[in-house]
Formats: sequence, structure tokens, C-alpha cells
Amino acid sequence: MLAQIPNLLTLLRIAACPGLVLLLSNHGYDLALLVFLAAGITDGLDGYIAKRYNCVSSLGAILDPIADKLLIACAYIMLAVLQDIPFWLLIVVMFRDLVIVAGYLVLIVMGDEVPMKPTYISKINTFLQISLVISVLSGKAEWLHIPFVVQALVIGVLITTVTSGCQYVWAWGIKHEASEPAR
Repeated sequence: MLAQIPNLLTLLRIAACPGLVLLLSNHGYDLALLVFLAAGITDGLDGYIAKRYNCVSSLGAILDPIADKLLIACAYIMLAVLQDIPFWLLIVVMFRDLVIVAGYLVLIVMGDEVPMKPTYISKINTFLQISLVISVLSGKAEWLHIPFVVQALVIGVLITTVTSGCQYVWAWGIKHEASEPAR
């Protein structure tokens, strides 16, 4: 039973996405913030349990990043629709993720093994993306409103999104092409 807890927590995170969208569509920022924070806690908890009790599964390895991206995507889409974050930032973030997924799939189809280990800058990007959502939601919920922090996070997300996207393109595309023997 313990082996299934990480996957159940991940599924809960996925199940939280429609609730987050509904709450934001009704301007329920305070509850949306609580849902987003609870989802973040389950993300940390499922990883801890999986590693600590050696119950890492192939299903979990697939579902965990999907749950993370789905939650961030739902938050960013709704916050952009509500004009709480710039629409162009949503486009940049989603385009980077599409490029990464497409590149990964192309390399897999070509028969290459692609390590799915996030880069250091990608981890910073994820942290900044999450921080931006929390900052916007807490400001809109009137818990803590610091506009310059939101502005700084928007810039940070933009820079790390573009940088990490370029890093993946370089590592998987250009560098990979250069390392292949001439035909």
C-alpha cells in the first residue's frame, strides 16, 4: 500500500487542476492559493515518500512531471486570461514546454536515448514559475501584495524560460548533431 501513496498524491495533484481553474474563473484567489499550495506540498511529499521508502515507479516517473506541468499550465492560462500576468509570458512558457516535448519525442522516434534530467537553470525556472503564481495569488487574495516582486518574477521567469529552452535545444539538437559521426 505504501508503494502506491506517491502515485495517489500525484493523481490528487492532477485532480486539483480543474478545481484551480474553476476557482480562478470565479475570482476565488484565496481558495485557489490554498489549492495551489496544497498541490505543491503533495509534490514534495510524493517525491520524499518515493525516495525515502524506495517506491519509485515508472508510472510515477511519467505522471509526476505531467502533473507539475499541468498545474503550472492551468495556473498560467487562467492568470493570463484574467490579465493577472502578461499574456506574452504565457506564450513564452508554453512554447518552451512544447519545444522540449517535441524535441524529446523526435529524438525518441529517431531511436536516441534522451536523459530526462532537468538542468539547473530549468529547476530555477520551475521555482520562479511557482513563485510567480504564489505571489500573484497572494496579492489578489489580499494576503500579501508586493507589486515589484511580481514584476521581478515576471522578468526572472522570462529570462530563465528562454535560457533553459535554448539550453535544451543546444543539448538535444545542436550538440547532439555535432557529436554524431560523419556519414
